[in-house]
Order: sequence, then structure tokens, then C-alpha cells
Amino acid sequence: MNVLSDPRKRRWLAWGALVVVFLLVNLHRLSTAVLSEELTSDFETTAAQLGTLHASFFLIYAAIQIPTGILADRVGPRYVGSIGGLTLSIGAVGFALSDGYLGAFAARGLIGLGSGVIFVSILRFCANWYRADEFATMTGLTGSVAGLGAILSTTPLAVSVDVFGWRETIFGLALVGFIAAASVYVLVRQSPSDAGLEPISGVPEQPMVTFDQTKDHLRTLVGDVDQWLLSTIFFAGNGAVLTLVGLWGIPYLVVVYELDVTTASYFTLLGSVGLLVGPPAIGWISDARGQRLLPMTVGTGLLTVAFSTIPIFGEPPLAVIAFSYLTCGFLFGAAMLSLSVIKDRYPSGASGVATATVNTAGFVGATVLPAIMGVALDAYQMDETVEGTVAYSEFGYRMAFGILTCAVAVAFLCSLWLLVRDRRNGYGAR
Repeated sequence: MNVLSDPRKRRWLAWGALVVVFLLVNLHRLSTAVLSEELTSDFETTAAQLGTLHASFFLIYAAIQIPTGILADRVGPRYVGSIGGLTLSIGAVGFALSDGYLGAFAARGLIGLGSGVIFVSILRFCANWYRADEFATMTGLTGSVAGLGAILSTTPLAVSVDVFGWRETIFGLALVGFIAAASVYVLVRQSPSDAGLEPISGVPEQPMVTFDQTKDHLRTLVGDVDQWLLSTIFFAGNGAVLTLVGLWGIPYLVVVYELDVTTASYFTLLGSVGLLVGPPAIGWISDARGQRLLPMTVGTGLLTVAFSTIPIFGEPPLAVIAFSYLTCGFLFGAAMLSLSVIKDRYPSGASGVATATVNTAGFVGATVLPAIMGVALDAYQMDETVEGTVAYSEFGYRMAFGILTCAVAVAFLCSLWLLVRDRRNGYGAR
């Protein structure tokens, strides 16, 4: 039996094809921090405009999550994932060719359109090919690929931009994307039976979802308090961590500590290492203990503490900043458990649309929070630049990072609400 005919081996190969595309998604969505100097210079942007350019990816990404969930449930991850990879690569070509802010905004939006279908497609694939008690681990492993993408989008990306130029680097990513999209089409299938393989023990065959069933699931989700609480958790957790690693984490270090961009990227690299390690570790703990809400609550509480470092101290020692960035990335895994919780609480046929609903909130957060931070920073702009970066006062950064801290604190309260309520109702800490 070869790797394509063994369902347990085939699923890893297919998952690998999907996550290569997801790796590119994370490179693109977190590249703005390293490219901020070039983009500010080439397109003459303010902080608010740079924040909006960064957020244009997430705006489209968020808008298509629920449609993606519906498509993933009905059509399957093969077609959704491969078309998404093709679309984001076309957008990357357009971004590299942009000669103005509006063109770059539109191209980055197209990258977001293609990227927005990938994560939910992977979750739907995992629901169809892995057992329920493996799902949080697989979600965490997928999240760790986001961490790898975040690592590559820091120092390695900065070095590539220095050597080849930012436009040439984006062209290179587009080429890899075209190849990865073709691999998804060749390798990925809806289920083992759809691939002509034997079923995997413990993995139920997923039913075909009708349009009426999808409408019923959507109506239930809209009125579900748990969905709103879980969405708030992922809104804050995903939005805050991606804003830190993907945009304002580097300019803060460049301006306040007068570091060069490459050196500052080492700190966001630590945050990305946390993203690489934390989600699979926390997901594995959740699956092993059969608990979701307890690790999610503890993790979001600690995440609030980690984010509070900058607003409380303003300019703490760089060692403290390094630990804070690393911890924020690691504890993102706690916020990711919201996706496992919502998947557990809905029928298997609704896993795509249910996880997509919560994922939507996460990328609304990644759209809204960096833009709000940019507006807050513009109120404290100074008449100078540092390393090509517009300078803002230390107090401005404290105020801006205070916004992230407050958002994560609200996520912790929502998680605590779910935990306490379920324990009072006799459901334990799951």
C-alpha cells in the first residue's frame, strides 16, 4: 500500500498541500510590518493609511468566512482550497506591480480574498479525515503553520527584501503559490471514500449538507449566545496577536528603542516562535485532558497580562519585551480553542459554517484593531522619522497597545463566563 492508497498517510500528504498554501497566507498577511518602510516610502502613507492597507487583507478575509464555510461543507476543500491558492497568488502579482496606494489596496484585498478560504477549508478537511479527539491538535498544528509563516515574515523576509527588493520577493511568493494551488487540486479530496479509500476508524463519514440544513445552522448560530462569546474571544485574541506580530510590534521597537528594522524583527520573530509552538501544545493538552474551556480561560487570562506590559511600563527592558512577545504568540493557542469549542457544539455537517462564523470574528478583529491603533498613534505623531518610520510618542504607543490589552481582557471575561456557566450547569469544564 503506497502513500496515496493508505488513508492515514494520504491525509497527511493532503493536509501538507493545504498548509503550504496556508503558510503563504501567513507570509502575506503578516508582511506589512517588515515592508512598512518601503510601503510608506513608495506609497507615501500615513499611519492610518498603512494600518488600513494592512487591514484591507483582513477586511476581505473576514467578509468571506461564512460563505467559505458553506462552500467547504457543500463543495469540499479540494476545489475551495485550490481556487483560493490561485486567487491569492494572482493578487500577490498585482501587489508587486502596484504603483500607487489604491492599486496596492485592491491587490492586497485580492490576496485576502484567496487567503480567506484556506483556513476553514483545512478545518473542514480535518473534520472529515481525523477523529473528534484529534481535532484540537490538528487545529493547533495548523495554527503552528501560521507561526512558521510569521517567523518567515520577520527576519527572513527582511533579509530577502534587503537582498532582492520587496517587489521581487512578493513575485517569488506568488510563484510558490501557483505550484501549491495545483498540489491541493491533485491531492485533496472531501473524504476517504471520495478518494476511493477505506474509511478511517473513528472518523464518521460526513453527510452531504443540503441548502435548507445550512440555512437552519446559520439561523441557530445567529441566535446562539455561545457563538457570540466564542467569536468575541477569537476577535480579540486573533486580532491582537496578528496586530502585534504583523504590524505595530516592529515600529514600536524602531521608534521607542531606536532599533533598526532588521533588529526589531528579531523580537517579532520570538512572537512567531510562540505561534509555532503554542497552538499545537495547547491543542494537544486540550485533546489529552478532554477539556476546552479551562485551558482557554487560563490562557486568555495570561495573554491579557502579557499584552499589558507595554501600556503599563511604556519602555520596559528589552528582555521583558522579548518575553512578552514570545508569550503572546504562545498563548494565542488558547484563543484558537474557541474554534474547537464551536465545532464540538454543532453537528458534523455544520463544522465548516460553525468554525467559519467564529473565524470571521477573528479577522474582523485583525481588521479593526490595527486601524484603531493607527488612528490612536496619529494623535501622538511627532515631527520626525526614525529608520524611515513615522515617529510617535512613547505615550502614544502605550495608549495604542492599551487598546489591544482591553480587547484581550474582554476575551478573558467571555471565556470565564462560559467556564463558570457550564460548571454551574453540570457540564464540567469542556
